[in-house]
Amino acid sequence: MKFVAVTSCPTGIAHTYMAAEALEQAAADSGDEIHVETQGSAGSDPLDPQIIADADAVIFAADVEVRDRERFAGKPLVQSGVKRAIGGAAEMLDEARAAAAAGPPAGDAAPAEAAAGGGLTTKVDSGAGFGTRLRGWLMTGVSYVIPFVAAGGLLIALSFALGGYEIVNAPKVTDHFDWNSLQSWAALMNQIGVIAFGFLVPILAGFIAFAMGDRPALVPGIVGGFIAVQVQAGFIGGLIAGLLAGAVVMGIRKIKVPRSVAGIMPVVVIPLVSTLIVGILMFVVLGPPLAALAEGLTNWLNGLSGANKVILGIILGLMMGFDMGGPVNKTAYSFAALGLAAATPASFEIMAAVMAAGMTPPLGLALATVLRKNLFTHVERENGKAAWVLGASFITEGAIPFAAGDPIRVIPSLMVGSAVTGGLSMAFGCTSRAPHGGIFVVPLIGNPFLYLLAIIIGTVVTAFMVVTLKSFHRTPKEAADEIPATEAAAPA
Repeated sequence: MKFVAVTSCPTGIAHTYMAAEALEQAAADSGDEIHVETQGSAGSDPLDPQIIADADAVIFAADVEVRDRERFAGKPLVQSGVKRAIGGAAEMLDEARAAAAAGPPAGDAAPAEAAAGGGLTTKVDSGAGFGTRLRGWLMTGVSYVIPFVAAGGLLIALSFALGGYEIVNAPKVTDHFDWNSLQSWAALMNQIGVIAFGFLVPILAGFIAFAMGDRPALVPGIVGGFIAVQVQAGFIGGLIAGLLAGAVVMGIRKIKVPRSVAGIMPVVVIPLVSTLIVGILMFVVLGPPLAALAEGLTNWLNGLSGANKVILGIILGLMMGFDMGGPVNKTAYSFAALGLAAATPASFEIMAAVMAAGMTPPLGLALATVLRKNLFTHVERENGKAAWVLGASFITEGAIPFAAGDPIRVIPSLMVGSAVTGGLSMAFGCTSRAPHGGIFVVPLIGNPFLYLLAIIIGTVVTAFMVVTLKSFHRTPKEAADEIPATEAAAPA
């Protein structure tokens, strides 16, 4: 059969492409034909309309709204979250076959909001429960701020590598820039990176508000986030400003107004009124206590030492290994990445611990597939080869195919290995000014050899745990699968 699919996750990085690969592999195994459109952070190449027209059914593996959804109207459709496609692609294809056999539902049509095109998406299901929507609002803000974190953080890290830490005191490049001077180029990178980092809190707040109140909420959200920076309320202030702006806009939109005024509400009235309300609250009411809270958190982090610091590293490691790119993992990463804007020694140590702890799950599983091949299926062994590269690149999602197939034994193993790595990184005093990059930014890491040692130890611990649990707690079927085919066929 012929299928088309769209994959998309909140951050548009690893899950999007891993789901596409899983669906393509499942289709190849079953002899079906599938074309997948990945709506990731790098953009997407829309499917050819003729391919869509020829398809027997459509698969949406997406945690966010599919862009240009109206293209698929009238086709039998199967929908799920992106993680299900990674761990259960074959089952989704079976469901697509059944949907194709049943035909499209009567009166099927594309929803009106799908015609909005490939622009910004709110990423939040309005029919979900409050807890789910709150998480979606926050993750929307994080998803749009990650490119700023990556660009700004890596530029700042490169500037330190080229010009040393004193580059922060270099004159403005608008006043002095020498094309032939390495120091000038380092200063240029640093100043661009600092500017990019300056957008972190406003963009975070703006897109949290956008997820709640759509485009009219962008202005009060971004302005509220900028005010949070001005009053030194930090990223906590940005979170509050975004939620506040979204709530104000949602409230204003519920007010019924005359038809003659409705046309100017989203472009004039709502931005004006909501920005004024959010600005007053952030400057006068919420700003001072939020600034005190942010200062207290910064002082607490900077005051951590010895066992307390190691405990924080262990907790962050447990979070990074728990759901491999899911909400808990992203919470730990966001805490570290947004904390880099404070530019304190503690924030650099936290970032290093989080990145190291996020590398060990794929690396540990890759090592386990080498140490005990018979404990893993052929597909898992192939995934293990890719996991080396994914883990080294700090893409924790490389562990998902293993965890999806055996969560009871794999997830605890990953959490233990990541906790060990996070704790050791903090104990060793390793620092990272780069928010991403994995093994490729090790030259920019403080105490790089101890950092690599922490990752190696965590990788070994993860592999040992996985192999041990799989060896001593196997089902009869798994034990039989380990017997080589030649032995299984031998006469008794």
